[in-house]
Amino acid sequence: MEKKEISTVLTRAVVSEFLGTLLLVFFAVGSAVLAGEYIGTFGIALAFGFTMVALAYALGPISGCHLNPAVTLGMLLARRIGLRTAAEYWIAQVVGAIVGSALLFLVARQIPGLQTHASFGTNGWGDRSAVHLNLGGAFVAEMVMTFLLVYVWLSVTHKVAVIGFNGLAIGLALATVHLIGIPLDGTSVNPARSIGPALFAGGAAITQLWLFIIAPLIGAAIAAVVHPITHPPHEPVLVADDAVPHEPAE
Repeated sequence: MEKKEISTVLTRAVVSEFLGTLLLVFFAVGSAVLAGEYIGTFGIALAFGFTMVALAYALGPISGCHLNPAVTLGMLLARRIGLRTAAEYWIAQVVGAIVGSALLFLVARQIPGLQTHASFGTNGWGDRSAVHLNLGGAFVAEMVMTFLLVYVWLSVTHKVAVIGFNGLAIGLALATVHLIGIPLDGTSVNPARSIGPALFAGGAAITQLWLFIIAPLIGAAIAAVVHPITHPPHEPVLVADDAVPHEPAE
């Protein structure tokens, strides 16, 4: 492939990451901001999962549809993408999240009485947690939930592209962590998703933001370390067929 073609493909991938993260924030975070009292935790979790599935099928073949700096870090540590590509993805994801949050904020401001200060679908612990989860609990929860998401991502994708039923598994994983995490800390598992809304919410959403950047990245790094232990490169995918004894057919 010529350098010009490579550049064009990479540009399409970066634009896809920007657009996808914008749409994920607007629709998924928007479900919490604009419709949370009507659809509840279950509805918000489904909104994240369904949006991710739709975008995975639309953008997965182009960029891998990471839409999440933690997923990109996992892919980088797994040596599926290069550092330059990862950096460009991170920038696109954060900018996309900010633009998506700006559009969501514009809509939210048109609703009389809707509270956005220090809330706006942001993440938090202590008195900003529905169950008053403390800092340590929020840190561990974010690490473990992000571990699951990135581990599944690495397991169902061969290299970078999301194809076939991969998007469904990724969407289900995202919905699952939101079902568990929304009452705990609002569920981040995605630094870009946390950064964008926090910039518009202000207050405690900003002062607590650091945790929802660091903890998901640590969870992603752990997933990248553990994944090759259970999924060694160049090993058969269906290991259980050879490893698990079978009863002889009668």
